[in-house]
Amino acid sequence: VSTMNAKTSSGGEEEASGMRNETLGESGHLGEAKRGQVIRVAYVIAALDLTFLFMQMGVMPYLAKSLGLDSVGFGYLQTIFGVLQLMGGYIFGRFADQFGARAALMLSCASGSIFFLLMSLSTSVPFLFLSRLPAVFMHGIPGAQKVITDMTTPSQRAGALGKLGLCFGVGIIAGSAMGGVLSSKFGVYVPTYVGLAGSLINTLIAMVWIPSQTKPKSDHHMTEHSDLFSIREILRLMKFPGVMEVFIVKVFAGLPIGLFMIMFSIISMDFFGLEAVESGYLMSYFGVLQMVVQGLVVGKLSSHCTEMTLLRLSVFVFAGVGLGMALMRTVWHYCIIAVPLVFAFSMLATITDSILTKAVPSSDTGAMLGICASVQPLTRTVGPTIGGVLYKQFGVSSFGYLQLMVNLGLFVYLLKSEIPLGEMKSQ
Repeated sequence: VSTMNAKTSSGGEEEASGMRNETLGESGHLGEAKRGQVIRVAYVIAALDLTFLFMQMGVMPYLAKSLGLDSVGFGYLQTIFGVLQLMGGYIFGRFADQFGARAALMLSCASGSIFFLLMSLSTSVPFLFLSRLPAVFMHGIPGAQKVITDMTTPSQRAGALGKLGLCFGVGIIAGSAMGGVLSSKFGVYVPTYVGLAGSLINTLIAMVWIPSQTKPKSDHHMTEHSDLFSIREILRLMKFPGVMEVFIVKVFAGLPIGLFMIMFSIISMDFFGLEAVESGYLMSYFGVLQMVVQGLVVGKLSSHCTEMTLLRLSVFVFAGVGLGMALMRTVWHYCIIAVPLVFAFSMLATITDSILTKAVPSSDTGAMLGICASVQPLTRTVGPTIGGVLYKQFGVSSFGYLQLMVNLGLFVYLLKSEIPLGEMKSQ
């Protein structure tokens, strides 16, 4: 690593940065084989991180109940987790820009270790709430996205980011299964011990296998002395051509289905009449779909179609999913709808992340990914309230009609608007 960094500082800074971005991405100082190896390591870190996260999500309701926390208190616990992630997303991205992707990944994994350590020591409700605090820096996926963004050319980015969906599928399936087995056979605290050990191992993997700099050193000068959190910086990023328009589509296209998924545990019991085991099978089904779609479909389509075409396609499919959700009556209907749902969700997330990181300077890609990563925590924060009102007042079909109307409006907007895409990163 030190040899590669020396080469970067001696020769890489003299190259024209624009030409380097067009040909070799932000990691032109590393060989093709080395860059591929680093990207694979980022996938491994992301898969392990998601596995531990879903493992704790599965046991958290039982741990909270064993400590005497009721459903309302558990809702507060989840909301706090969402708020902390929302607050930390942008700060984490700025940290990645200033100190590098390796330092950011190590921060995320180390925060995960503290998170699981505090969970394992939680013998009271206040301590359980305290264990949520490290979540502010737990952003394994944005950290892996930062590595991939630095290591790929703009033309390769959508496909490489799309493969992170495989990690998500692995995390859902392995994490849910491990959490259930470990907690039922060995006790509710055992998954937290596994998560603690695994997060420490992830920290070491990032330290050893991710280079200290995943992009040329010359790209760091723009953010060396800027603050980690600045509203002015967020507004500056939003002023780049096409950024605000695409970000609005990213937020609102997936918002109705996000509200539905937040309420899904209740809907699966009340509307579909599923038992806990059957709900687990349904989540595993989603995980498999996610792996297939992002591993096999997104990358292929991104190499054959323009990003604007794929963005319009994902929004149009989302509208169709909304109509299907409005008409569905059984869990089997939902299993059919899940196929286009996962496709649209995966395509929207991958394409918008790719577009937005290419629309800003390379020194700001971490901040942009941090802003993108804040979308889901924002939904988790406001979702329980809005989703609860929709479900109680209008029923399950209201989520579908909302999805249909919002995405039809966005589709018309995308057809009529001239969003400037395809610009290379400016330096």
